[in-house]
Amino acid sequence: MEGNCLFCKIIAGEIPADKLYEDEEVIAFRDIAPQAPVHFLVIPKKHIQGPAAVAREDEELIGRLMRIGAKIAAQEGLSHYRVVFNNGEQAGQSVFHIHMHILGGRSMNWPPG
Repeated sequence: MEGNCLFCKIIAGEIPADKLYEDEEVIAFRDIAPQAPVHFLVIPKKHIQGPAAVAREDEELIGRLMRIGAKIAAQEGLSHYRVVFNNGEQAGQSVFHIHMHILGGRSMNWPPG
């Protein structure tokens, strides 16, 4: 666990979450402030600060997030959805543990507001 990281505390079971998936490397749970009818996060259990901190040895793990996110999206009835990674505070990253947002269940505009 990395210091005061909210997501590390969820992984450790110190903070409850509405889990959709969990295995030895990845956990997925519903966002507590959803921005779409379906909004969940997929994160690695390994603490990685954000997208810019992904190292070569993390490439398979990050690809796994994509595969698991797609599987959960299908289970949630989504055939169309948005995938978002934020890198840094100005980009909207509020928890500095890499996480992938999956948003769906409504039309999405581009560019996002």
